[in-house]
Amino acid sequence: MSEPVLVVGGGLAGSEAAWQITRAGLPVILHEMRPERATDAHKTATLAELVCSNSFRSDDVFHNAVGLLHEEMRRCGSLVMRAGDAHRLPAGGALAVDRDGFATAVQSALEEEPLVEIRRQEMAALPDPSRGLAIVATGPLTSPGLAESIRRATGESELAFFDAIAPIVYRESIDLEIAWLQSRYDKPGPAGTGADYVNCPLDKAQYQAFVEALLAGDKHEFKEWEASTPYFEGCLPIEVMAERGPETLRFGPMKPVGLIDPRTGERPYAVVQLRQDNALGTLLNMVGFQTKLTYGAQKQIFRMIPGLERAEFARLGGLHRNTFINSPRLLDPELRLKIMPHVRFAGQITGVEGYVESAAIGMLAGRFAAAEAKGEPVVPPPATTALGALLAHITRGADAATFQPMNINFGLFPPLDRPIKKAERKPAMARRALADLDAWLARLAEAA
Repeated sequence: MSEPVLVVGGGLAGSEAAWQITRAGLPVILHEMRPERATDAHKTATLAELVCSNSFRSDDVFHNAVGLLHEEMRRCGSLVMRAGDAHRLPAGGALAVDRDGFATAVQSALEEEPLVEIRRQEMAALPDPSRGLAIVATGPLTSPGLAESIRRATGESELAFFDAIAPIVYRESIDLEIAWLQSRYDKPGPAGTGADYVNCPLDKAQYQAFVEALLAGDKHEFKEWEASTPYFEGCLPIEVMAERGPETLRFGPMKPVGLIDPRTGERPYAVVQLRQDNALGTLLNMVGFQTKLTYGAQKQIFRMIPGLERAEFARLGGLHRNTFINSPRLLDPELRLKIMPHVRFAGQITGVEGYVESAAIGMLAGRFAAAEAKGEPVVPPPATTALGALLAHITRGADAATFQPMNINFGLFPPLDRPIKKAERKPAMARRALADLDAWLARLAEAA
């Protein structure tokens, strides 16, 4: 029998990766450090414990990208989705689960699988190449020893322990009758044109109202285990900057220098800049707008900005403790660490957000490792699928210089090859995705 594939981490990604490897008939050793070593967030030692919400979010296949991801994973034989469907709770259009029943189901399936050996011990370093193929799926609470090993292998700047997230806006939802394209002083920069930012202008009254709203807005409190993590001066929440004085933002991320509003021919009092966030150009990052405002407050306050009155958000901002690698720089399209290709990464540590997204990357890592172990070609899913779009984003589509964790959303998908009404766009993308996924699975089955 083949050498067992080593999977480090028994969360959703690690559990799904192990399951997929066994579906290919290969043995797995699954390392989970709990209960030998506890974390600040987990309450049990059960595999696949849900540490926050019990919701997998929308289950709408044709209008929500995460619902589409659910369906794709079901068609790929996902253990996480099988357990989620078996233990679902009433939640309208969302897939919410009984957290204890769900985790117990995942653990039982792995315990009953003869090809899986579960070892309850910490892996404090990246596995040596002599150990064979490995998948690291240790999530946002990676143990200090393993995190330090990753840091030494990849470089200090490539591993983040503090997650400062600015909102991401769908480009098509910005009012370009108000906003305009320009770089400061029209400087093109590397690979730029001199019109690389979307600029939203504020006059003095609008700026003052915006600052007042920031200061008054509802804010998330740090969790107890996050409270000891200090702010970095380079990624202060925008409302913390506002607290330092009414003009602070105007001399920081909202400075108007080098910009001229084409509607007035003058420099605005303040400017909010948005920068392209993916290779497709469908998503824009609000520069310098990391925040601890609640999601509801963010939508209300950020839509006060001229040009963003009808903004739709692919991701809202946040600031919390996390551990993730700079995947676009470090991983190849097969999720292998470029400098240690016997090691794959999976789950939230790769820079995806959400239970289902983490499990999805675990699924792909498990399938890729199994194919490599069997000497078969590794064939990633098409980029037109939710699985493929998510994989493409974290391995090559995102900007490595500004990489931050991301949920699945339709902004990560390639555009349709024909014009289509906005209301029909998401269903059309979903239908294309499922057709392409089925064709991909059929090709894999024929090659097996």
